[in-house]
Order: sequence, then C-alpha cells, then structure tokens
Amino acid sequence: MISISRATILMTTLLAFSSLVAEAHHGVSQFDDKEITLQGVVKEFQYTNPHSWLIILGKGPDGKVQEWSFEADGPSTLMRAGIKVSSVVPGDKITMTTHPMKDGRPAGTWLTLTKSDGTVLAPRGAPPPGEKAPAPAG
Repeated sequence: MISISRATILMTTLLAFSSLVAEAHHGVSQFDDKEITLQGVVKEFQYTNPHSWLIILGKGPDGKVQEWSFEADGPSTLMRAGIKVSSVVPGDKITMTTHPMKDGRPAGTWLTLTKSDGTVLAPRGAPPPGEKAPAPAG
C-alpha cells in the first residue's frame, strides 16, 4: 500500500493553485477590444521586468495635454522584436496604436509605435495589413 503524506498533498495543491495565480496576472480583461491611434511625444521609456512602460504626452478627450502609459512585455521579449532601450527616447514624436483601458484611464497596451522617420516598433510583431494585432501576452 502506498502512503501519501500530508506534505505531498499540500505541495501538489499549492503548485496547482500557483498556475492559476500566474494566469490571472497575465489576463487582458482590463483592455478594450477597440483599437485607437494617438499622437504624442515620448516622456519616458521604462525598459523593465516584468513589463515595460512607455509614457507619452498626448492629447486627451478635452484637447489638453495628457500623460498616457502603454504596457509592453519585458526587455527580453522586446529585444527579440528588435526594440532596444535606445529605440525610443524622450522627445521622440510618435504615433501609437493601442487597445485602451476599459475604465477610461489614459493607458493601454502597446500594439504599434510609429516614429516620425517611419520606423514601426511592434512588441508582438506587426499584423499584416487589415488584420488586428495579436492580443497582449500580459
């Protein structure tokens, strides 16, 4: 007869629940399915783990300058997409395509960024013309 200790059962249960916590962290429910485009000037690029953030100054709904934040993956994923910490610097004029926050905050997920020289930076790869960008990984 095989005896399973309480510790083994506890560890198995904890491991099973830890995957649920990780999946909850990587949800995209806070972002709207609609895609918007806005123009602005880069204020800061936080090239950090687990998520990078691009902060820009763009126009809000009232036409006044508003700070917008865009979430992207961490540096290792961005590097694979050809995006380096030096790819975007404060003062760059950009056009950003994003899935905005559902709650109306000036933030969203970084789909594509087009610099004034025409360079396109897409953390998850640019979609073919007429197709939507892939959903954020988290």
